[in-house]
Amino acid sequence: MPKRGKKYKESINLIDRTKLYDVEEAISLVLQTAKANFDETVEVHLRLGVDGRHADQQVRGAIVLPHGTGKTKKVLVFAKGEKAKEAEDAGADYVGAEELAQKIQAENWFDFDVVVATPDMMSVVGRLGRILGPKGLMPNPKSGTVTMDVAKAVEDIKAGKVEYRLDKTNIIHSPIGKVSFGKEKLLDNFNTLLEAVIKAKPAAAKGQYLRSVTLASTMGPGVKVNPLKITFN
Repeated sequence: MPKRGKKYKESINLIDRTKLYDVEEAISLVLQTAKANFDETVEVHLRLGVDGRHADQQVRGAIVLPHGTGKTKKVLVFAKGEKAKEAEDAGADYVGAEELAQKIQAENWFDFDVVVATPDMMSVVGRLGRILGPKGLMPNPKSGTVTMDVAKAVEDIKAGKVEYRLDKTNIIHSPIGKVSFGKEKLLDNFNTLLEAVIKAKPAAAKGQYLRSVTLASTMGPGVKVNPLKITFN
């Protein structure tokens, strides 16, 4: 695709690859270099000074971004009785129990983005661990997706809740919105996410916690942010 190659080269020329930018400057550059003919997602990539192989250095959680992500997520809720009704009323896309687990297993069905479950349903959901786990879809109390308050869980996800967790290389990847949001909303979302990740710093973490911070749009080049200059109003 030479067309994309040309746009990408033009974008690269706008960025000084050796420089660490202030957050606002970095977001402006990301918006300038987003040249695709669709509304690109803006993502942040955080390399942390922890070793996620150790349980006491895991960084994981969830936060509702003030301006959402620009994408409405489909939510599947494992619940029964009154809790199933609460989930439906809150706007869950799919609600059920064993029959949904069977559908996932038998049909390889994945028409959903997030799975929520009440604690009593975890015996059913647990059997799907091998299928949901690798896709990052397994419900977890730390991210608020194993809960009795299914209505709040669904509402938060629909409002723009993002989960953050370390990958195997100790990097967190998270969307902070769409290019169409503009600078101010993206900055709000960025600050909300960073504040949550910094608060989640494990006591066992030693040395510099934020090792590198990079912002990029879906098709655009990465813009490096100076982690030492990240402050919150």
